[in-house]
Amino acid sequence: MSSARAAALPEARRLDRFGPMSLARHDPARPVLEVAGLTVEMNGRRALDDVSFSLQRGDSVAVVGPNGAGKSTLFRVIAGTLTPQAGRITVYGSEPGVHICIAYVPQSNVVDWDFPVTVFDAVMMGRTRKIGLLRRPGRADRNLVYQCLEMVNMEEFATRQIGMLSGGQKQRVFIARALAQEAEIVLMDEPLTGLDVKSQNDIFSILAGLTARAVTLLVSTHDLDIAAERFSRIMLLNGKLVALGTREEVLTAERLLAAFGGHASVQQGAGGKVTVYDTCCDGGDNERPRKAL
Repeated sequence: MSSARAAALPEARRLDRFGPMSLARHDPARPVLEVAGLTVEMNGRRALDDVSFSLQRGDSVAVVGPNGAGKSTLFRVIAGTLTPQAGRITVYGSEPGVHICIAYVPQSNVVDWDFPVTVFDAVMMGRTRKIGLLRRPGRADRNLVYQCLEMVNMEEFATRQIGMLSGGQKQRVFIARALAQEAEIVLMDEPLTGLDVKSQNDIFSILAGLTARAVTLLVSTHDLDIAAERFSRIMLLNGKLVALGTREEVLTAERLLAAFGGHASVQQGAGGKVTVYDTCCDGGDNERPRKAL
């Protein structure tokens, strides 16, 4: 590789015990994320089966599917916290485990909100893989954390224990941590659960700012309206990848039935309007409209 070519490849770094990470390069000629033949088995069940897709910088993707569709599993494999049985994931051409540019926000119910950490400290955790586990943050790191808190309107809560925040405030802190991490891929698993409309709109305003900065977003949600209105692309997932594309390409009666299976009845009316009926709770005798698209 020529010296000019090498200089054009920004570095991610592998975490060691003491200092920042060493060499894992970003190849700008490769997609930000490539998933090929991904297969994951958990508890004797195939959670993901031969899933393949690729994303570019700045893609904003809603990941939609029924409970148990493998959305959380997909995020964990991309984040490098779960090893698949088969398949390969690359970030700018390299394995995800060597990158520090991926920020993963798990579901709220798996976070220990009683852990004695302040909002400032939680966001500073995003700097850990940049500065090293045993190195103290410098002035530039602290200034960056405050800047990130200001970007999500959480600077006045910097000294508050994170468990004392509302649901929307907690999500803002996680986004601030991703900003402090200088993440280029942000994975958010059901971040809107339990939030009121105002809090949801606040989160989407912040996410729009990330997309404008060419950050790639994958956000899982059960709300088809939100998926259609707020994201440039939609991924339908149910163990297998059913579809990935625009609203018009993905939200068809055929593909929604393939994704939701026995949990839904789908009807397509005049003008292509699709209505999804939820049948999982009442046995299908008294179907209730779930979403109209």
